[in-house]
Amino acid sequence: MPAKSRFTRLDAFTKTVEDARVRTTSGGIVTITSLLVILWLVWGEWADYRRVVVRPELVVDKGRGEKMEIHMNITFPLMPCELLTLDVMDVSGDLQSGVQHGVNKVRLAPVSEGSHDIESKALDLHPDDPATHLDPEYCGQCYGAPPPANGRKAGCCNTCDEVRDAYASISWSFGRGEGVEQCEREHYAEHLDEQRREGCRIEGEIRVNKVIGNFHIAPGKSYSNGNMHVHDLENYFKDEADHSFSHTIHTLRFGPQLPDAVIARMATRGSASGAGAWTNHHLNPLDGTEQKTGEKAFNFMYFVKVVSTAYLPIGWEKETPSGKNEVLGAGIDAGYKGSIETHQYSVTSHQRNLGGGNDAQSGHKERIHARGGIPGVFFSYDISPMKVINREARRKTFSGFLVGLCAVIGGTLTVAAAVDRALYEGVQRVKKLHQG
Repeated sequence: MPAKSRFTRLDAFTKTVEDARVRTTSGGIVTITSLLVILWLVWGEWADYRRVVVRPELVVDKGRGEKMEIHMNITFPLMPCELLTLDVMDVSGDLQSGVQHGVNKVRLAPVSEGSHDIESKALDLHPDDPATHLDPEYCGQCYGAPPPANGRKAGCCNTCDEVRDAYASISWSFGRGEGVEQCEREHYAEHLDEQRREGCRIEGEIRVNKVIGNFHIAPGKSYSNGNMHVHDLENYFKDEADHSFSHTIHTLRFGPQLPDAVIARMATRGSASGAGAWTNHHLNPLDGTEQKTGEKAFNFMYFVKVVSTAYLPIGWEKETPSGKNEVLGAGIDAGYKGSIETHQYSVTSHQRNLGGGNDAQSGHKERIHARGGIPGVFFSYDISPMKVINREARRKTFSGFLVGLCAVIGGTLTVAAAVDRALYEGVQRVKKLHQG
């Protein structure tokens, strides 16, 4: 048997001769309509194939020995910059007392004058030495305290800050520096009086170990007394001005800011589940927070749970260099091929009067506050062991697009054929009834 005849027997698409075909007006209308429907559905399949969604994944964060950036912009309208100290500590034993780099203190005019900016001062690690104009042989006394280890001249206290550091090293209260030659020369007490009614804004960033820790902004010089971290609060409480730790958190974020372009893409694309995408406010829920108090002995505490978050654009995996951890992003530099490593966090807050008593003012008489503590604003952060990866991906694969395309064309033609057949049979029955 010839090869042609064998394949002919397998033909599932039998044909009719031209003379046996009947063309109708209704069939033409159905054909045009079905073609338009096919084009519309094919366009929808193509758009669905080209659509990019963000698929969140939850994995274990295996990063080790990493650093984390904390960006802050906090205004204290009733606290002068001269009294504020920023300290950072964590469970690894690292303590940064009086952070002196990466942060600016901006002096603000009194609230009655509009709280406008007066002066911005960077907390340099080595500021201009006020003792440079003195005799090179000059060696100021430390007034009974041991000279500070970080002094400009070994065995001496040549500046007011060095005397304050010397006092702090043995847990002595310093006060306004009356009778201290260096402080009188630098007009330390006059500076305190000058800034008495001013406010302060602290802005900048600090780098911390990616472990459990806290940072706080409190009055007075800080020092360690045994196993306790304390502050010299004498100037704060003795000052007759109405100081308090009312504050506004303009920005507080962990890690770099997501670019506006990324936020716009995520807001447009949403998630694979159809839920709306988050914004920068979802990453930084403390932005815009305002707290007020009229009491000096009062503190605010924020308990923050930090979750590592990565954003991986589409096609990122194909360009990942060998040796990089593609799933976790470990070893990937921030911004590599458009990838972004940052953090989001959740937060709960608490506030209390350091004098103790119940919380009747907030409607909770049964709640009793402990006595004692340091006034200020405290941020305790904990690091989640999990990591969220927001990965861009195509909603459909190319094979899925082809399957959808075949389904659209085949399904539409099948339905169109059934409709055309029903119309033809209906017309024929009507004609027979009229002829009968």
